[in-house]
Amino acid sequence: MELTSEQLQTEIDALNSKLTGDMFADMDIKDEIHNLTMKLNGIKPMDSHFECVGCGS
Repeated sequence: MELTSEQLQTEIDALNSKLTGDMFADMDIKDEIHNLTMKLNGIKPMDSHFECVGCGS
């Protein structure tokens, strides 16, 4: 199921509220925020003809 832009933004906002300020504790959350932001903006790596393997965007 593909999420709508509103759903993606809601999920990003929820994850942002969980950030603690500790870089190591926040690493997984920031990675998920990055992945969702790329999906929200329709971005994939510039030099890639393929979908991003690491993040699935």
